[in-house]
Amino acid sequence: MLSELEKLVRLESPTQDLDACRAVIELASEIAGDVLGSPAQILEVNGRPVFWWGTKTPKVVLLAHLDTVWPIGGFQPVWKVEGNAAIGPGVFDMKAGFIQALFALQGIEGSVALIATSDEETGSSTSKAFIKEISAQAKAVLVLEASLNGKVKTGRKGTSMYQISIHGKASHAGLEPEKGVNATVEMGHAILALVNLENQESGTTVVPTMARAGNTTNTVPDLAELDVDIRSYSMAELQRVDAAIQNLQPVNSEARYVISGGFNRPPLETTSTMELYERAERVAKNLGMPALGHASVGGASDGNFAAAAGAAVLDGLGAVGDGAHAAHEWVDITTLKSRSALLHALIKDILND
Repeated sequence: MLSELEKLVRLESPTQDLDACRAVIELASEIAGDVLGSPAQILEVNGRPVFWWGTKTPKVVLLAHLDTVWPIGGFQPVWKVEGNAAIGPGVFDMKAGFIQALFALQGIEGSVALIATSDEETGSSTSKAFIKEISAQAKAVLVLEASLNGKVKTGRKGTSMYQISIHGKASHAGLEPEKGVNATVEMGHAILALVNLENQESGTTVVPTMARAGNTTNTVPDLAELDVDIRSYSMAELQRVDAAIQNLQPVNSEARYVISGGFNRPPLETTSTMELYERAERVAKNLGMPALGHASVGGASDGNFAAAAGAAVLDGLGAVGDGAHAAHEWVDITTLKSRSALLHALIKDILND
């Protein structure tokens, strides 16, 4: 397992590099041939490669992704093992989870497929409809995203992303600033209004992220652009914030807002996950493993889309480790075999039901 994981990690695959993503999907297919006796089918979904190993209409879907956030050469060294830790770009999020799933399929017979996309890290814009279509026909979708200190994930926040362009009027900052409409000042007002939309009780966050304004240091800015990240466990909360953003009005009546973006991923709610979680705990107990535990987290995954399609979902079945998207990203290699064995037993339990 460690040898195959090393191959995947060494072949860096940032989402934006389509050639690299094609290469990693091809490598994953070759590894599947070695591990399972036959290579995967490589699909083209809206211009991006997708790994598919298994039946055409699976009852159980193992859902993964092989793209990462790190630009090629951005994480050095690309592969290192120190004690029980394997370190490298995407090793935790989520190439180890993919390898665990691949080995878990050894000896499995029945209606199951392992599917890995290549655009999850940027919002799954090309694969979203594909994931929903597959999930709508499945009995269970098991997501190989990384665990939370070994815990599986039974809840994830939904996400919305917005871009706000603020149009003002340029003038000389020294000679006649009063004749301008300052887009930077308007952006400041917008940021304060946005932050006030947060709801700590429900876990709703509204975070202005990237901000850009102005052209020269001596000109009243006529354009400012602001990106906003919204997350919540509740779809009703996302809808509340959406309505407020769509109704934002500039303080200066001569300024103008242009708002784009909207809902990205719906929440993964416990109504979609707890049945499979309880099954997984029973399976773990039968294997003599300690209780898994579960958690709700702020990050979203393709499991959100699967749940929105009506499937029963369990997320966080992947690697044990830490540091997703961080410079210390690592997995505990002593857990690869046991997590894979758990997944194997869970798949069989679902198929035999």
